[in-house]
Amino acid sequence: MKTKVFFDKRMSAESGGFSPSGSKPAKVVKDWNDLPISVKKFEPVTADDLLLAHSSRLVVPILNYSQPNGHGNCTKAVTDATLWTCGSMLAAARSALIDGVACSPSSGFHHAGFDYCGAFCTFNGLMVTAITLLYDGLAGKVGIVDCDAHFGDGTQDIIDRLGLKNEVKHWTFGAHYERRNYDHNEFLRTLSDTLVRMHDDGVRIILYQAGADPHINDPLGGTQTTEEMRQRDELVFGLCRQLGMPVAWNLAGGYQTDDRGNIPAVLELHRNTMLEAIKAFGK
Repeated sequence: MKTKVFFDKRMSAESGGFSPSGSKPAKVVKDWNDLPISVKKFEPVTADDLLLAHSSRLVVPILNYSQPNGHGNCTKAVTDATLWTCGSMLAAARSALIDGVACSPSSGFHHAGFDYCGAFCTFNGLMVTAITLLYDGLAGKVGIVDCDAHFGDGTQDIIDRLGLKNEVKHWTFGAHYERRNYDHNEFLRTLSDTLVRMHDDGVRIILYQAGADPHINDPLGGTQTTEEMRQRDELVFGLCRQLGMPVAWNLAGGYQTDDRGNIPAVLELHRNTMLEAIKAFGK
């Protein structure tokens, strides 16, 4: 079975800032052309979809291009791309419930809170997806396993503001680990225990942020080696398959660039994640 990837070229837009994430979807999918994947079409989310997780005070002016998006500009292509990245995450989750796994090659979610955005995140596609699945009756509980290097403050803010702690189980790497206190074996045990606990608590699906920025050479991360990150992905996909929990995953952060501004190191890490997804679910 080919792994489904929900990609549209309108997801990618040059943001003009420090983060390469705005244009990353197209680069990642191009890099996967030789892998057993199947690129699927989908629809962008609407303003009404966004309002499930966000205040109208945030959504309306951003979509009117009168308030800066999470990249700090009002550029139409950058703002419009967020509707497609959120739509991709939602489509991947719906597909994973059927096939066991699916990928949204998207970033820019977990720093967007109920009524604020920033740090390259405009709207929280994780929470838009989780709440939609809950409201549509597709899942009674949703788990978010966020392995981006940074604390998912926006995700937690929405959970707290909307009183969803019983329905959305949230674990975020950035709340627990940093360079000076990282122990890889302890991390793997914690990650395993978290997934088992979510399963035992009735979580129906995992939304997995497979961030590339925890890498030891990342300017905004600096914790894990390439092999340690591969082991992270192997554990998540393998255990989700074993427990019968579908998993929809996305890219999240990754900020390593070469002298020409390209992202070969980031592409390698995202490719490794896809290879582990294929290995676990491809049979």
